[in-house]
Amino acid sequence: MKKILLGVFSIITIAALQSCQEQQLKSTPDRKFLDVSGMDSSVKPGDNFFLYVNGGWLKNTPIPATESRVGSFPTLLNQTKDHLHSILEDLAKGNQTPGSIEQKLGDFYASGMDTATIDKRGYDPVKPYLQKIDAIKNPKDIMQYAASQQLELSSILFSVGIVPDDKNSAINIAAFTQGGLGLPDRDYYFKNDPPTLAVVKAYQIYVQKMFEFIGYDSVAATKKMMAVYNLEKKIAESHTDKVALRDPQSNYHKVTVAEMDKEMPAFGWKSTLGAMGITIDSINVQQPKFFKKLNELLVSVPIDTWKDYLRFHTIDSYGGGLTTDFVNTRFDYYGKALNGQQKMKPRWDRMATATDNNLGEALGQVYTKRYFTEDAKKRMLELVNNLQTAFEARISKLDWMSDETKTKAKEKLHAFLKQIGYPDKWRDYSKVTIERDKYFENLVSASKNEYQFQIGKQGKPVDKTEWDMTPPTINAGYYPTFNRIVFPAGILQFPFFDLNADDAINYGAIGLVIGHEMTHGFDDQGAQYDKDGNLKNWWGKDDSVKFAAKTKLVVDQYNGFVVIDTLHVNGALTAGENIADLGGLNIAYDAFKMTKQGQGNEKIDGFTPDQRFFMAYAQISKGKKKDELTRRFINIDPHSPEMWRINGPLSNFTPFYTAFNVQPGEKMYKEEKDRIKIW
Repeated sequence: MKKILLGVFSIITIAALQSCQEQQLKSTPDRKFLDVSGMDSSVKPGDNFFLYVNGGWLKNTPIPATESRVGSFPTLLNQTKDHLHSILEDLAKGNQTPGSIEQKLGDFYASGMDTATIDKRGYDPVKPYLQKIDAIKNPKDIMQYAASQQLELSSILFSVGIVPDDKNSAINIAAFTQGGLGLPDRDYYFKNDPPTLAVVKAYQIYVQKMFEFIGYDSVAATKKMMAVYNLEKKIAESHTDKVALRDPQSNYHKVTVAEMDKEMPAFGWKSTLGAMGITIDSINVQQPKFFKKLNELLVSVPIDTWKDYLRFHTIDSYGGGLTTDFVNTRFDYYGKALNGQQKMKPRWDRMATATDNNLGEALGQVYTKRYFTEDAKKRMLELVNNLQTAFEARISKLDWMSDETKTKAKEKLHAFLKQIGYPDKWRDYSKVTIERDKYFENLVSASKNEYQFQIGKQGKPVDKTEWDMTPPTINAGYYPTFNRIVFPAGILQFPFFDLNADDAINYGAIGLVIGHEMTHGFDDQGAQYDKDGNLKNWWGKDDSVKFAAKTKLVVDQYNGFVVIDTLHVNGALTAGENIADLGGLNIAYDAFKMTKQGQGNEKIDGFTPDQRFFMAYAQISKGKKKDELTRRFINIDPHSPEMWRINGPLSNFTPFYTAFNVQPGEKMYKEEKDRIKIW
């Protein structure tokens, strides 16, 4: 099932920190926290620090057939999957209390593992949906069907999320976002380069096969595929591109339902929203151009074409819960063509992911009891608080910002909500029905429950204690309308965090992640939100101009990085993440220098504290991807590729030059006056 849009983007004294560090050094085991064997000493640190730290590993580590990437993130993800596997295998043995989360987790997982029953059912579970499509006669019927699919988190045509109102963040509003495409982005429908055309061809084959699986011969299936693709191309013409989607002001259009109903009669906003259970008077239509085009297409495109479009996208939404043929064919497109993955992951791996996606906080309760400690949560909070102190000091010293704006920036910094590890209040899954032999229905029940949970928030005060990420998630985030930073238990593991690691390692790794998320509150997007999470200008006029000029320097630098052949990093698309990487580096380093180790010069494994800090930073971004995945990410991902997430910020950071004696003439060297400094 496709998940509902959630609107995501993501003071300790020095004496106390020193005391904590002394305690840690006494308990540090023999474990090596730097992978020295993965280094490439033939590369100068000042030429390519990413390769200096990770080059040996990159040369000697193949990408397995079941993966599209390898590195720190995938390794930790697989480790966490092993933990989830152990939990779910135990729970699936049965004898759990009926109705308990343990029963639901075990039976959900077991139902997904029962491929014999799933294959025996064929595509029977989706036949009722296809019968509804057969009965469609007009645009109103199309929209009623699309609305019914939203109830099951199948975002056919568009996405909707119940999120804080950008300009009144204390109240939840329904936000509608463009959709309707089967390819990753609008540009895939209009580019003619060979890699893009290969993806398009794979997608067309996928669409054709889906039609064949539900009973059409190859000639009819091909005809229907082309009809679907051509309709999607018309829809794509109205899509706002990925760079423009990053501007919160231009993607905020609060309107009344009555206005939209009058302006777009074919869409039928009032009746469509009514079928979705949305009862509020005003909504945020984020990309009006898309919805206007959709309204036109509902009238101009033949009903039979729309019915084929709905048939395919219904099968696409539910195909992961159907037979082996459906699953394998989906993999040929989503796994091989888009990501370069050659072999599907084991069934248990995919079912662990499905369980986390559908019963995430139930699984999170069991996971955190087994694999996350209160000591880790406490230590993490110390690190967050210390970086907050370091960030405040940096704001005070800025030479480009006025005192008035500095005051407001500090107010926002200290208003951060901090979520670490897992929620204080767990989600209720009592209305989810899970049966051991009905995987498809289990998916639907979980999706319906999630939708009702989300839709129940419309028009109500925002609950800022609510979590979006599940505890096992290997990620972190900043949420501008909440002014909230989030660090799930999943990422609080080595190489990002370890209770026994020295401060250079923890501050160079999870410290960078913390600083990165904090800086998102002050990147080119986050800086447009005030301390309460409202889209509101709090900057002095001159400050805004200076900040924009510094942002442009970052965009220009990253535009110059070549990834594959002539494919460059998109500096505008990745601006926010690049600013956050640069800011996170500065803040984490300053916080590290507040510790006893950071103020000393004692070597460990032959490296100074500063060198260990920078090496830990490079180590967490260790990774490489299949070319197919790299190309897709360049098109749609706001993050730069791994190498440039390390070398880009470090080329602007003078303490790095000092730590590794970077000299003029080396490839990363920039004159002091050319080094970009923002936060």
